Parts: sequence; C-alpha cells; structure tokens
Amino acid sequence: MPASSGSDSKGGAWVTGQFAVMGAALAGGFVGDWPDSVDDVFGVIGTVLAVAGALLAVWSARALGSSLTWYPKPRVRGSLVESGPYRFSRHPIYSGGISFFVGWGLWSSPLAFALAVALAVLWAFKARFEERLLAERYPSYDDYRLRTPWRLLPGVY
Repeated sequence: MPASSGSDSKGGAWVTGQFAVMGAALAGGFVGDWPDSVDDVFGVIGTVLAVAGALLAVWSARALGSSLTWYPKPRVRGSLVESGPYRFSRHPIYSGGISFFVGWGLWSSPLAFALAVALAVLWAFKARFEERLLAERYPSYDDYRLRTPWRLLPGVY
C-alpha cells in the first residue's frame, strides 16, 4: 500500500516485513537438506510442530473474530479478546505461526529453520509494538497483561 493509504499509521511496515520473511522461509524449505543423521527425527518433530502451530493460529484467528487484522493497530470497531487461546498468551496467532514455521524448517531445511527463527524475532518485536497500540486503544489492556503475563509462549516469554 502506498504511504498515503494510512498503512504506516497502522503498522504496515511490520506487515510487509513479516510477509517477506514468511515467503522467504517457505521458499527456503526448497534449498538444502538436513543431514541424514537428523532428517527423519526433524521431519517427525517438524510435522507435529507445523500442524499444531497451524491449528493454534486458526483457533486464535477465529477467537478474534471481527477484531482480526493484519496490522498491529487494533480495528476501530474491534474489541479486546481475552478468551480462548488469549487466556494463555497475549499473541497466540504469532505463537502458532512460529510453531508452524519452525516445524516447516525442521521438516524441510536448515535455511527455512534459520528464517523461521528470524521470523520469531520479528514477531517478538512486532508484538511489543502492538501492545503499545493495544494499551492506547483499550484501557483494560494493562489489567489483561497482568492476568496473562506471557506474550508468546506460556511459562517462557
């Protein structure tokens, strides 16, 4: 979107960056292979992570309903969702995406795995930015953050 469309005020650069890294991670899965000594084990672990991550991302998106947006800035007519997977972490769509892409990387190639790690870092920073916007939009966000202390992975971060 052109800058005049308002995408920058909604966090359009974050969206562009995440889709670029997502595309690179998917394409990276077709470049190189894991060593034979770990290929089978990584393939099984990767498949489980990818499927679980996809399911979590879909569940999380459905829980958001009409509040779902690609952008970090919340929708004007959206609402703060604290139910479903949002009881356990504040950004479960990102958690599901990270699990999917790490799983894809383990299943496919070291390059895809490295790009999945880069995507995880990008989403961690995007989540921090998004939380500032959520706190501005929803007065109860700070209370939600206290009740749900984990940004991405319950018990870890």
